[in-house]
Amino acid sequence: MSLETPLDLLKLNLDEKVYVKLRGARSLTGTLQAFDSHCNIVLSDAVETIYELEDGDLKSTERQSEMIFVRGDTVTLITTPEEE
Repeated sequence: MSLETPLDLLKLNLDEKVYVKLRGARSLTGTLQAFDSHCNIVLSDAVETIYELEDGDLKSTERQSEMIFVRGDTVTLITTPEEE
């Protein structure tokens, strides 16, 4: 498969686990199910992490979703997650 556009990299990760950094101190980890040219994406088995600064300490809250749609204009980064 030739890589001609940046979105071709996403094709390589369909049905694979990805890490998505979003605007507003949020991130997602889940299985990439679909995407389009606007970088709208659909993730299954997603875990959303929300970061907040509270009394000088960084706190994080996690929420799980079976399926989630992410609007492309909130996406800042998509990559493979770090190995645990």
